[in-house]
Amino acid sequence: MSESSAQVSDQPVIAEGVDDEPVEANRRLLAHWRFVLIATLAGSYAAFHMAALNGLSLSGMTGIELSFLPRFPLETWNFRIVHVAGALFLGFLMFSARLRFSDQLPSGWTRLDYVAMLLLALAVVACGAAISFALRIQAGAMWNGMSAEYRTPEIYWFGVPLLIATFGGIVLSWVVKSSRARFSLPDLVLGVCAIAVAIYLVTIYGTLMRNSTGTPFAPIGISLAAVAGVALIMELTRRVAGLALIIIAGVFLVYVFVGHLMPGFLNSPKINWARFFSQVYTDAGILGPTTAVSSTYIILFIIFAAFLQASKVGDYFVNFAFAAAGRTRGGPAKVAIFASGLMGMINGTSAGNVVATGSLTIPLMKKVGYHRRTAGAVEAAASTGGQIMPPIMGAGAFIMAEITGIAYTDIAIAAIIPAVLYFVSVFFMVDFEAAKLGMRGMAEDELPKLGRLIRQVYLFIPIIILIYALFAGYSVIRAGTLATLAAAVVSWLTPHRMGPRRIGKAFELAGVMSIQIIAVCACAGIIVGVISLTGVGARFSAVLLGIADTSQLLALFFAMCIAILLGMGMPTTAAYAVAASVVAPGLVKLGIPLLTAHFFVFYFAVLSAITPPVALASYAAAGISGANPMRTSMASFKIGVAAFIVPYMFFYNGALLMQAPWYSVLQAAITAIIGVFLLASGVQGWFVGGRAAWIIRLMLIAAAMFMIEGGLVSDALGLAFGGGAFFVQKIFRPDPDAAIAVRGAD
Repeated sequence: MSESSAQVSDQPVIAEGVDDEPVEANRRLLAHWRFVLIATLAGSYAAFHMAALNGLSLSGMTGIELSFLPRFPLETWNFRIVHVAGALFLGFLMFSARLRFSDQLPSGWTRLDYVAMLLLALAVVACGAAISFALRIQAGAMWNGMSAEYRTPEIYWFGVPLLIATFGGIVLSWVVKSSRARFSLPDLVLGVCAIAVAIYLVTIYGTLMRNSTGTPFAPIGISLAAVAGVALIMELTRRVAGLALIIIAGVFLVYVFVGHLMPGFLNSPKINWARFFSQVYTDAGILGPTTAVSSTYIILFIIFAAFLQASKVGDYFVNFAFAAAGRTRGGPAKVAIFASGLMGMINGTSAGNVVATGSLTIPLMKKVGYHRRTAGAVEAAASTGGQIMPPIMGAGAFIMAEITGIAYTDIAIAAIIPAVLYFVSVFFMVDFEAAKLGMRGMAEDELPKLGRLIRQVYLFIPIIILIYALFAGYSVIRAGTLATLAAAVVSWLTPHRMGPRRIGKAFELAGVMSIQIIAVCACAGIIVGVISLTGVGARFSAVLLGIADTSQLLALFFAMCIAILLGMGMPTTAAYAVAASVVAPGLVKLGIPLLTAHFFVFYFAVLSAITPPVALASYAAAGISGANPMRTSMASFKIGVAAFIVPYMFFYNGALLMQAPWYSVLQAAITAIIGVFLLASGVQGWFVGGRAAWIIRLMLIAAAMFMIEGGLVSDALGLAFGGGAFFVQKIFRPDPDAAIAVRGAD
C-alpha cells in the first residue's frame, strides 16, 4: 500500500492501494531485462492456464495448423505436472531462500559460484536425458522400466545428476548471498531441476507407465524424479509460506518409513522408498485433489482477482464499506468486517487479506479509540471470515466440491447461513466493544461520499455476473471466465481502463500471486499422499468411532482440535485439504452427513488462522498494529469465539446448511442469530445498553448454548433464559463492578 493510503488524518478516507500486491521480504525486486523476463514468464503462465481451462487451441485461434503449438485441453496429468513445474520455476527465480539480501556482493567469481555452475551443468544433463527419453519414445521405442537398457541411463544420466543438482542447489541457496535486484545462480539450478522433473514425468506417464506406479515394475526414474520433485516443492513452500507446513509434511514423510515401528492405530505396513515415491507424484498424492483444484478453480479465480485489482475494484469495495458503515460507533472496525469479508472471499489467504486491507483499517481503528491489540484482532477475525463467504470462499468451496463430489452450487448455498452467523458474531463483538469504550463513529467529512459511490455501483457487476452464471448452471470455469471478462469491460467506465498493457499486467500479477497457493497445494498433496498410501486416515476414523461410543460430542470436540491443530500455520486451502483427509472420513463413519462433516472440518481449518498459539492472520495484523502478536491472537480468538460454536450449531441442526424445508431453515437462522447475539453479549459483558453483571453474563451464555441445538424445546429454554436476563438487567440492575468481567481493550 502506498504511504498516503495508510496515513490517518482529518482528510476524507479514500482507499488507495488496497489492490496493490504486498511484497514479501524475500521477494526479488527486479528491473530492466530481468523484470521484463519475469513479467513475460508470469503473464504467459497465467494466460496459458486461462487458455487451457477454456479448451482453446492456439493454432485454431490463428487459423493456421502449427504442429508445434499445444492443443487444449491437455491431458490431465500432463497439465498438472506443467502447472506445478511452472510455479516452481517462477518461484525459485522470484523468491530468495534467505529473508535478508546482501547489498555488497563479491566483485569476482567465488568457489561457491563455480560449484553452482557445476550443479547447473548437472541439471542441464538431467534435462537432456529426459528429452532424449522423449525423443526415443516418439521414434517408436517401447519403454521397459525393468530393462537395463533403460534403467542404467535413468539412474546415471537422469536420476543421479538430478538429485545432486537438486539437493546441492537447495543447500547452496541457503549459503550463497544474493542481491534483491538479480537472479541467484543456485535458484536457477533449482528452476532447471523442476523443468527436468516435469519433462521426465510427462514423457513416462505419456507411455501409460503410470499404471505401474506403486509396483515393483515402475521405472526407477519415476521414484528419483519424485524425490527431487518433493524436495523442490517443500523448499519453495518454505520460502513462500514459512516452516509450519514444511514441519507437518516432514513429520508425515518420516512416518512413511517408521510407521511400521509405531504402536497402536499409528502402526502402518512397511513401505519401500521406491514404491512410495513412485506413487506420491500421481493423483494419489501431489497430482491429486489439491493440485487438481489449484490448477483449475484456484488459478482461475486468482486471475479474476488480478483483473479486479488491475481495474481498482478493490479500492471501491473498501470505500463503499467506509461510506456505508463509517458513521456508526467504532466505524472503522465495522468497515474492516465488511471490506475484509468482500476482499477475503476472493483473496484466498487470511494473512494476505490482513496485509491488503489492514494497512488502512487498523490505523483508523486506533484513531477512534480501539486498543492496538483489539484493532489488529478485529482485522484478523474479519479477514479470516472472508474464507467462508460464498460464492468463492477463498477457493475452499472448490476443493470441497472436488473431494466430496457434491455440486459446487450446493456447497455455496449451504455456506450462506454459517457465513452470516460468523460475521454477525464478529459484528456484535465489535459493536459491544465500541459501546463499552464509548466510541464514536467517523465524521461526515472524514468519509467518502456515499452518493458518488452509489453511482459507481456498476463496479459490482463482475461479482453479480459470477454469482448469476454459477447458479444459472454454467460451469465454474465458464462462470469465472465471464466474470473476468466483465471486470475488463467494466474498467472502461472508470479512469483505470484495461487496455492490452493493463490486461498483460493483470496476467503477470495473477502469475505471481498464484505461486504461493500452488506451492502450498502441492505440499499439502504430499501429506494427502502419505495419508492415502499408509492408511492412517482410516485408522484415525476408527479412533473417532471408539470415542463416539462414549460420547458423540466428545468425538466432535476431538475432531475440532485435530482440524485446528493441522491447520495452524497453513493457508486455508492446505489446512482444509489435510484436515479433510484425516478428520472428515471419521466423521462420516459416525453417521454425520457428508456435507455437514466437511463443513465442520472446513470451518475449524479456517478458524485456525486466529487460534493461538499459531495464528497467521493475527500475527500479520500485529505486525501492522504494533501490538504483541500473542496478545493479538488471544484477542482475535475472543472476538471470534462465537464462531467456534457455529459448527456445532449446524451439526445439531442441518437446517443451517439449507438441509431442510424453507420454514425450518428460516426458524433455524433466526434462532441461531439470536443465540449468537446472546453469546456475544455474555462474552463482552454488554446487554440492553449497559454493562452486565456476572450473573447476567452467565444467563446470557446459558441462553446461547440452549439455542445452539435448534430444537423447539431448547430454543424455548434459550429464550426463557434470555428473557430472564433482560428482566434482571432492567428491574434489578445488578452492579457490573462486582463482576469478573474482562474489558476487551484494557
